Amino acid sequence: QVQLVESGGGLVQAGDSLRVSCAASGRTLSNYFMGWFRQAPGKEREFVAAISRSGGRTRYADSVKGRFTISRDNAKNTVYLQMNSLKPEDTAVYYCAADDSPQRVVLASINSKDYNYWGQGTQVTVSS
Repeated sequence: QVQLVESGGGLVQAGDSLRVSCAASGRTLSNYFMGWFRQAPGKEREFVAAISRSGGRTRYADSVKGRFTISRDNAKNTVYLQMNSLKPEDTAVYYCAADDSPQRVVLASINSKDYNYWGQGTQVTVSS
């Protein structure tokens, strides 16, 4: 199975940019659809972005569309989330997740229940 480790979180000001990374080990990342989710204090975990195995298809939550970009480098076994124009409401723990469902072909899922493997999360705090 794959192990996932997020990094790159931190404290930034509103309007700043930040890139978080998710490094995979144990198995080749190209076998997995990948997603980013986030959870703010007192709130449920929510979908942020997802990417297909090859990186050719991406999906975004409406709240981050146009500001966040998900990408992957399968040669480096790493997935990235570039976050621009950050807002205080983006403050949360950000998790990457992997889905190896054999029946999924084109689009990555936006449902957290479809993801089998999760990282430990990285805190992103945006001050106003």
